[in-house]
Amino acid sequence: MTRGTVEDLAAEAFENYKNFINPPLARVMKLSGSPVEVRASGTTIWDQNGKAYLDFAGGYGVFTLGHSHPRVLAAVREQMERMSLSGKTMFNVVLGRAAKRLAEIAPGDLQLSFWCNSGTEALEGAIKLARAATGRGKIVATHGAYHGKTLGALSISGREAFQEPFRPLLADVAHVPFADASELDGALHDAAAFVVEPVQGEGGVNVPPAGYLRAVRAACDRAGALFIADEVQTGLGRCGYRFACERDGVVPDVMTLAKGLSGGVIPVGAYIARPDVWNRAYAKAPLVHTSTFGGSEIACAAALAAMDVLIEDDLVANARARGEQLLDGCRTIALEYPQVIREARGLGLLVGVELTSEGYGGWIIPEMLKAGVTAAWTLNQQRVIRLEPPLIVSESEVDIALGAFSAGVAAAAEKLGHL
Repeated sequence: MTRGTVEDLAAEAFENYKNFINPPLARVMKLSGSPVEVRASGTTIWDQNGKAYLDFAGGYGVFTLGHSHPRVLAAVREQMERMSLSGKTMFNVVLGRAAKRLAEIAPGDLQLSFWCNSGTEALEGAIKLARAATGRGKIVATHGAYHGKTLGALSISGREAFQEPFRPLLADVAHVPFADASELDGALHDAAAFVVEPVQGEGGVNVPPAGYLRAVRAACDRAGALFIADEVQTGLGRCGYRFACERDGVVPDVMTLAKGLSGGVIPVGAYIARPDVWNRAYAKAPLVHTSTFGGSEIACAAALAAMDVLIEDDLVANARARGEQLLDGCRTIALEYPQVIREARGLGLLVGVELTSEGYGGWIIPEMLKAGVTAAWTLNQQRVIRLEPPLIVSESEVDIALGAFSAGVAAAAEKLGHL
């Protein structure tokens, strides 16, 4: 690629974003020096100049198997030669196989699943399922939560700035503190469901104390409310467990999934429920909740292959080991720069570093990018830098990322001093 072509490509991307996608975002990305991604494989992204970056932003949890995993790509190519999208009037054998495999690896008796295209769609479906199954309308969620930006999912999310432009939202929604079960009994009175992330991702990588989800399970049982675990970001190995709710040994009534469900190849989401819950909602009305594109053959082929890779390659164990390495390294850096870093926390390969001021992040992340490592803020708490690499990441790659992060923190401390 010639220099002129490289410059033309970057200019083209900026102009198209500015004129046809999101003008304010285009300006922010240009000011931050965002390159153009042109190729990706495994844990690495290459820009228009041929520069390689270790992907420690990880698509906010999408790229569990890295970029373009060969087994998933092969499964999608093979399926596309047969049929890409379901006509919906006949049985979809690939959907059936993917749903069976999901039930096999899911906790407890979670068995029946609805397949869609994204995490926010999965949450919308789970909310509807809860209302239909219980005959109640109230939904309880947590402060700081992030469940998506469609209207229902946004209503139960916990950031006012995202909600305000779109009011009125769903009625009969209540929020309680995250990681504190003391208010649940009162809040869940006459509620259809309590929706909670086992670890808050966008809320700042907030890890609850062990036993919190067991208290949630008990409170939901006392109130007759459903326990919906939002595992869109935490599920499928991300937190060092197949599903993060397994840390507390609990089985939710409904679990939502997306992000890593296809291993980072094609959009796909799902929610899976216990049979008695599912049948209470849908037994008499099987078409009350549907999706034209959900459960397509190519999406399900990708998901089926991705689940097989996750289990057969024991990526849950790698996520736990490399997550411990990453978190320990971040905590060491935090001890060296207490004026910059307040705390490092995480579970598995979902690690958050909380800064003493969000102003430091505006220096650290670009410095990491210069060093060839991507990172990102958390959406609801921009004082927290998130490190979320693929589950296939190696020990040496974690060391490289920690070196880049350390250099970025050192540069921020030198240039900005105490903020």
